[in-house]
Amino acid sequence: MVSGMGGYADDTAMSSNNVSHRRTHNLLLISKLLNLREGAAPLTLVQDSLEQPAAPLLKEYIRRTRLSKGHVTFISFDTLTRPAGVDSFITTKGKAYEEIAKEVVASYPSCQPAWNQNIAPKRCLVIIDSMHPLLSPRGGVDPVYLPEYLSSVLGPPSPHMQASLVLVYHRHISPSLSSNPYAPSPLSLLTYLATTIITTHSISQMLARRAALDRSLAPPVFGLEEEVDGVLIGRVNQHAKGERHDGIVMEMEHRRKSGRGIVEWYLLPHASKYHAKQATEVVILLDDHPLYKRKDVEVKGDSWEPESTFELGLTERQRRDRDNVVLPYFDAQKGDGPGEGGRILYDMGEEDDFDEEEDEI
Repeated sequence: MVSGMGGYADDTAMSSNNVSHRRTHNLLLISKLLNLREGAAPLTLVQDSLEQPAAPLLKEYIRRTRLSKGHVTFISFDTLTRPAGVDSFITTKGKAYEEIAKEVVASYPSCQPAWNQNIAPKRCLVIIDSMHPLLSPRGGVDPVYLPEYLSSVLGPPSPHMQASLVLVYHRHISPSLSSNPYAPSPLSLLTYLATTIITTHSISQMLARRAALDRSLAPPVFGLEEEVDGVLIGRVNQHAKGERHDGIVMEMEHRRKSGRGIVEWYLLPHASKYHAKQATEVVILLDDHPLYKRKDVEVKGDSWEPESTFELGLTERQRRDRDNVVLPYFDAQKGDGPGEGGRILYDMGEEDDFDEEEDEI
């Protein structure tokens, strides 16, 4: 019994260590990706929806790039006003795609060779607020070839500049059909090219789904998934006092150079919850949200039984009553002589067919 308790304690400690290691590792990873450090995310695909647009995440990208004294270029297909913190705001109305790419390259700051080779290259962030115009025919012209066009937007490689792309894809917009039936879909091509894929979700809807799963109910659907006429955006209006529904949920899939993929869920708080020049990390794991995480099974002091709403232990009286219960066919376990123990007691009924030959055998 002592060894069993020790094994349970070892498993609990090992599970706790695994959770702590996962939390530390994945928080460092998302910090590295959002800060664009060491070229960890040269191409990031952000998939948003009507329920949760990508604007808060783009603001966080811009904020972190400004803190690192980097350069931000914003290519506007949907955005009407210039976002705060953007160095170069490029409008696309009435411009050819090749002209847009040339303007992006020309907007990069001129980086002179540094006398100290240990100085990190200047970071340049390029944001395209919507990929759908590039994926759809325009004026009788076929859509751009994504690998070639994105390479032209980044410009020629330079050891003194590190450019990263953040592309926004709206999940609620149906992609246009390709003229080539054998060509992959635009979304498949984007997910193949991207090193990091971030899908945004509404925190209130995630909490509603989690509450349904905890009650063994089917998770609810929202917005277009409801398939109700006239419903485009699904909302959750159950805001109990003291609950925190501020922020966006990020489903991250990162692919390392080795090919290994890492999937994690994060929560990015609302920008009003922290200062714009705050350098400390603000992103947390979704499992650490007080309204989302499950209560871990805790072990009482010296007991090996987990906590439960039911009483799993027995009192002395209950234990004596259990020992005094005579089980069915208990008499068959008693034997007066050798070989008598474990014999089968059976009373024949009227429907039984007695065969004398089998009895003699």
